[in-house]
Amino acid sequence: MLKRADFLRANNGMRVARPGFILLAHPNHEQGIRYGITVTKRIGNAVVRNRMKRRFRELLWANLPELGLPDHDHVLIGRETGIERDFARLQQELRRALEKLHRGEADPPRRRNASKPRQRRK
Repeated sequence: MLKRADFLRANNGMRVARPGFILLAHPNHEQGIRYGITVTKRIGNAVVRNRMKRRFRELLWANLPELGLPDHDHVLIGRETGIERDFARLQQELRRALEKLHRGEADPPRRRNASKPRQRRK
């Protein structure tokens, strides 16, 4: 996935939060299993962010073909503790998150902070 609209659409789907990442999944109307990765500047400099994206890419390549939801977009959002986590532990967490999505047991939707107005991107 490369288009911003696809990432925004995935944000309206199912969500499973883990210590190293947040996994989003949203139906994509028979376009197969697709994935996207997001790591913000808050995580670290470019070297750290790229390392995290490489690790996430390897995780997704290894696990999505067998455990991914068919015809869904999957988005991994990096968290600050994700770069320090052991790769085997990240893989285990991703497998559990995908199994949870298969059972339809997504986390409850995020609550927006009502005191802060939401800024729109142009």
